[in-house]
Amino acid sequence: MNHYDFVIQQAIKYIEEHLHEPLTLEEIALQSNFSKFHFHRIFQSAAGMTVSEYIRKRRLANASAALLYSKERILDIALYYQFESQESFTRAFKKIYKLPPGQYRRLMSDMIKNKEESYMETKIKGWFLSGSDPFSYEMGVDHEIVHQGKGSGYLTSKTVLDSTHFATMMQAFKANRFIGKRIRLSCFIRTKDVETYAGMWMRVDDTMEEVVQFDNMSNRPIKGTTNWNRYSIVLDVPEKSAVISFGINLAGQGTVWSDQFTFEEVDEDTPTTNLEIHGELQDEPVNLSFDEEIGEEQI
Repeated sequence: MNHYDFVIQQAIKYIEEHLHEPLTLEEIALQSNFSKFHFHRIFQSAAGMTVSEYIRKRRLANASAALLYSKERILDIALYYQFESQESFTRAFKKIYKLPPGQYRRLMSDMIKNKEESYMETKIKGWFLSGSDPFSYEMGVDHEIVHQGKGSGYLTSKTVLDSTHFATMMQAFKANRFIGKRIRLSCFIRTKDVETYAGMWMRVDDTMEEVVQFDNMSNRPIKGTTNWNRYSIVLDVPEKSAVISFGINLAGQGTVWSDQFTFEEVDEDTPTTNLEIHGELQDEPVNLSFDEEIGEEQI
């Protein structure tokens, strides 16, 4: 993880903990020890939106869940998430959800009660469940715990007994668009009671179905219970690459939510997170009796 990624994660962690309080760019930038102008630039470059846009979208996402899963008055929800009035909240909410809050609450609540839209949908367009023991896990769409928009993807253990089991919710697509480029996969992740490990992963396979680039965040695992934060993987897509696969891993027990996946091309100054180490092929076998240590010169 480069320094800027760490700075962005610390800032998002601070924002998530204070969404219901007044927030200013100055106080958030203080968490990074950067000037507010420099911090604003790196945040917008990483998150694809300004700090204020991010805060507003997160507050609206939490407010939408409160509309559906609480009996709080709309005005109280608006004020709790730092909107000046119910009118300003309604304007902002309608831009994202296309309905005013009261109508959204009535319509979506009725749909949930009538099971026309389930609280957690077990089938997700484009995604499939795999892993060592996928039948012990469940994936779906969660409409209550969301980062932005109307839903997030979740992966949760059901009958998992130990840490040797894992599952992944994943996709795979043709690499054509990114061949010869360095790409960054980013998403927002939240966890609950993850005992062993959760994280994002991505791999690049060539035309011979050999893995040429891979990262599963095993050197920076997410454990326990964590709030929403942004994570990234950076890999090269060499010539003759054929397939890019990616997803969310969960090992052992727990629940992980993910949202807002993005792919973007980055320059060569952005370090890769590739975990595969390809050594040179030797001319002949060596150290067959394990007498030589690394760095030891032969006499």
